[in-house]
Amino acid sequence: MDYDALLGNAVAGLKQEGRYRYFADLERICGKFPRAIFRGPHGEREVTIWCSNDYLGMGQHPKVIAAMHAALDGTGAGSGGTRNISGTTHYHVELERELADLHGKDAALLFNSGYMANEATLSTLARLMPDCVVLSDELNHASMIEGIRNSRCEKQIFRHNDLADLERRLAQLDRRRPKLVAFESVYSMDGDIAPIAEICAMARHYGAMTYLDEVHAVGLYGARGGGIAERDGVLDQVDIIEGTLAKAFGLMGGYVAASGVVIDAIRCHAPGFIFTTSLAPVLAAGALASIRHLKGSSEERDKQQERAAQLKSMLRRRSLPVMDSASHIVPLLVGDPVHCKRMTDQLLDEFSIYVQPINYPTVPRGTERLRLTPGPLHSEDDLRQLVEAIDLLWQRMALDRAA
Repeated sequence: MDYDALLGNAVAGLKQEGRYRYFADLERICGKFPRAIFRGPHGEREVTIWCSNDYLGMGQHPKVIAAMHAALDGTGAGSGGTRNISGTTHYHVELERELADLHGKDAALLFNSGYMANEATLSTLARLMPDCVVLSDELNHASMIEGIRNSRCEKQIFRHNDLADLERRLAQLDRRRPKLVAFESVYSMDGDIAPIAEICAMARHYGAMTYLDEVHAVGLYGARGGGIAERDGVLDQVDIIEGTLAKAFGLMGGYVAASGVVIDAIRCHAPGFIFTTSLAPVLAAGALASIRHLKGSSEERDKQQERAAQLKSMLRRRSLPVMDSASHIVPLLVGDPVHCKRMTDQLLDEFSIYVQPINYPTVPRGTERLRLTPGPLHSEDDLRQLVEAIDLLWQRMALDRAA
């Protein structure tokens, strides 16, 4: 059996469809973000990044860098093991307290990534509650889908942000049966926002727990960066909040925050937590500094929202098809994977602008797009250069304009 041929055919199929994933060799320049050094086939050059999830540039903030240097000098590089054996440091303890406070919960639990937090928590909670049914928004992240699948419990998928469909499904379930409604606050590909208050009220009415993924909102919304739930004044109505340290906070890792009992159940039963070496203390220290800074500073959040609004307006003035987005995410519809990849290649080759194409299965076929994430460190000149380059390539490639 020629296994290389079998697997090679699978890869070749992706290339033929224009969905093969190429990784750019980038080296971010501390102190100059969103600039980076791109190493390509024709040498090195400086480029501007327009698709980073380091939404606020906190990965290079002086307070974060200083805290990480101090932790590295004081404790060394690694954590030493799993949390149970030897991998719980005082940095981990402090960070979990800070996260619990951020979301107004009793406790929090760290994971090595947001993906791990979702998969481990959802698979564990649903499994621990006999005959549980999970109601999941149809646009939930792959990590949530995987966690629900691994729980082996019943799953019902409700239409995206559709309160009527969710209520219809909840009303048909036995009120005595354990139920968990899983959804996101900001959906990262379309940039739309869930009606959190209404979903929580409905869940309470039908006796269901709520699980809210805030990864694209923590640090970015609310007076202290607690996410959309904080912005909307409904932190106390959400049972479990999941977040990340790898986007607005600029580091790496994920977490969940909830009541002490819920966190203890996950801590004691989730294999994805129990058997994993803990985050390096240097990462926990950097995240701690980032969260504390953003709890007291709205400057970065305000500037990011300003830049996002400017970019949407500039693109629309040129009749470029910006998708409706109530958040900081700016999706630009291309609608074809080959054109999407060609557009990003030419932006990089001709204009030193780095954007990744977003293709299936991340988004449905026919909705391929550029996902632009303007931040507080992009200048107005950066905005103009980006829009002019996209407009020129749009015309050259004869792509459809917005009506």
